[in-house]
Amino acid sequence: MNNFKPTNRQRRFKAYVSAIGTTQLHLRSPYIIAWWSAAFPGFGHLLLSKYLRGYALFIWEILVNNMANINMAIVYSFTGKIDLAKDVLEPKWMLLYLPVYFFGIWDAYRSAVDLNKVFILAERENADFNSYMISAFEINYLDKRRPIMAVLWSLFTPGLGQLYIHRVLTVIFTMGFIIVFVYFSNVLVAIHLLFLGEINEATQVLDPQWFLFIPSHFGFSVYDSYVNTVENNKLFESEQRKYLKEHYQRHRVKIPLKTDEVK
Repeated sequence: MNNFKPTNRQRRFKAYVSAIGTTQLHLRSPYIIAWWSAAFPGFGHLLLSKYLRGYALFIWEILVNNMANINMAIVYSFTGKIDLAKDVLEPKWMLLYLPVYFFGIWDAYRSAVDLNKVFILAERENADFNSYMISAFEINYLDKRRPIMAVLWSLFTPGLGQLYIHRVLTVIFTMGFIIVFVYFSNVLVAIHLLFLGEINEATQVLDPQWFLFIPSHFGFSVYDSYVNTVENNKLFESEQRKYLKEHYQRHRVKIPLKTDEVK
């Protein structure tokens, strides 16, 4: 069992280890967080471990984007078909999309700045936190893992990199929605047709509206798994360093010099 018991003297913790994952504070670039929110609303908040807000914005993006046909308009714009891009957009949903989209970017940036300040205070307080959790459902503990392995597994299937570092909530979210995107975009059917040399059929069967969600989803999975693996390694070293100092460096031991031994 976990013997960690918080007290009123511990105002801020750097991390919390639970059966479903490790949540921690660490320094982040607010511009990078804002960029991920611009790439896909919700991703910036998920990188900050603000899951409920991130899930809400993510689901909102899928719903409103599909109703407004934004991805289709982007495809037509990139291919020079501006008139088709104008025709395919749904104005009622498009005007609903913009305010929440910009709010997601602003709120992610603001939250990153605030959490950086909280991390600095928590780092200086250096309060104890649990580093091991065992329950009837799962075991989770701090240890060191290889960031490159998290990246490689994420490239195979989004979510496997998070599974490697035990971020269960992100795994369920990432793997669940990649199935949705792959199914509705018919991307696997298109790849199959490409292998058969039927390029025109592969192009026709692909649904651009759903396919355009996939690149951002892959990129987020790779980035999230890499960053959190690196930060988990730092957290492991920090916890080990504090433990060794508290248990093995309480008193300075005076080592006699060779000259004193001779005397």
